[in-house]
Amino acid sequence: MTDLTIRAVGARTEPHAAVPTLMFDLALEESTGQLVESIALRCQIRIEPHRRSYSPEEERNLIELFGESPRWGDTLKPFLWTHASTIVVGFSGSTRAELPVTCTYDFEVAASKYLHALADGEVPLLLLFSGTVFLQGPTGISVSQIPWDKEASFRLPVRVWREMMDRYFPNSGWLRLHTDTLNLLLRCKARRAVASWDQLMVSLLRDAGETEQ
Repeated sequence: MTDLTIRAVGARTEPHAAVPTLMFDLALEESTGQLVESIALRCQIRIEPHRRSYSPEEERNLIELFGESPRWGDTLKPFLWTHASTIVVGFSGSTRAELPVTCTYDFEVAASKYLHALADGEVPLLLLFSGTVFLQGPTGISVSQIPWDKEASFRLPVRVWREMMDRYFPNSGWLRLHTDTLNLLLRCKARRAVASWDQLMVSLLRDAGETEQ
């Protein structure tokens, strides 16, 4: 039976992907000396918000997710970010692999709200691994499953996430709207004769007294 250790040792923006993608660098080690033919690796990534501190501004930004900070002892709980998978090519002893993680800037998604709210520091992550290991033996290929207790903690620098989003959505973000709301905004944009959606939103916020400048 294989004895596999998996660690996350880095993360970076993938510059040539079609959608925003973070590339996690993994270090794998097989300690029994068996020849690994390949691994079909799956990973569930969870955010652990209780494992870092927050500035007053970040606390204000996170009210929608966790409520007022005096309640955070009850509300600041780990939550799912995403799932990812990759194929690890054959090796003996140890190897490195890359885990591509596609990301969204959709503010209906809790993870996007959380990541956008952070100004600096690190995002505490827990990577939970599963999958299938194919081993090369004297009688051919054998198959074993990665145990469910294989996991790794990783602290993703906030700047890495921001660099990725700035590359794909420079100085912008995304909001999902109901079709009826979008139609109303289209008519409002035409009546106000503004050139862009940004100008329309600033105009509406100014009318509501919500702009600071």
